[in-house]
Formats: sequence, structure tokens, C-alpha cells
Amino acid sequence: MPAESLPFIQLDYLYTPSADVAADVRYFTEVLGGRLGFSIEGMGARVAKIELTAGPPHVLLTDHLEGERPVFIYRVASLEDAMRTLKKRGWKKAQTLEIPMGPCCSFATPSGHRVAIYELSRPEVAKHFDGRYDF
Repeated sequence: MPAESLPFIQLDYLYTPSADVAADVRYFTEVLGGRLGFSIEGMGARVAKIELTAGPPHVLLTDHLEGERPVFIYRVASLEDAMRTLKKRGWKKAQTLEIPMGPCCSFATPSGHRVAIYELSRPEVAKHFDGRYDF
């Protein structure tokens, strides 16, 4: 498939469920050598960003995500255009929402893989979280 026909720019995050975010942060940083980008606690949830490589995808550990599977979060140039392209291929629109970086659509594949696509309309927000350590 030609690259120009793909709606995805890049896999930015692996949004991963965690039963104990602080313990997982310690393992990812102390044992695996990752860098803690942020650890935020608010609205009854904990989220931490771990950078295991110089670039994406980064691991987002969270205690509020149900289930066992991570969510693959892909950046797209235009959320509306990406959804239109996917719809032409038989994809069914699912939940749309706002994440801190911009509009997003989260869905599951027929076999249960979880995927989200988002448009990076607020790039400054990601920088705002980096360096914040609530736990």
C-alpha cells in the first residue's frame, strides 16, 4: 500500500493499563533505563509517561484504563480526513473525544485491539506536562 494512502503519521503512544503506576514507573526507569517524562495524579487517576527511546512511541501507564490491552495512539494530520479515509475501507466510527493534545477517536478492531487516532492541534500541551512529577 503506498504511504500516501495511509492516514497514519506515527504511533506516538502506547496507552497501557497498570494496576500500580508508581511500581511500574520504578521498573521502567530503574530496571529498563527509561526516562520519566511526567507522572500526573488528578481526577482520580494516575498517568505517567515513560520514554524508552529518543522518539515515539512513548509508554503511557495509567490506572484508569480498563482491560488488559493497550491502546495504540496514532497521530494523523486531520482527524476528519483520517476518519473519512478509514470509513471508505469499511471502518465504523466509534467514540470521539478530546485528549489534551487535540481531537481523538478511539475504537476497537473486530478482534479487540484498541486503537485511537488523534490530530495534534495543541502541541504545546505535551510540553506542559513534561517535568511534572505528582508521585
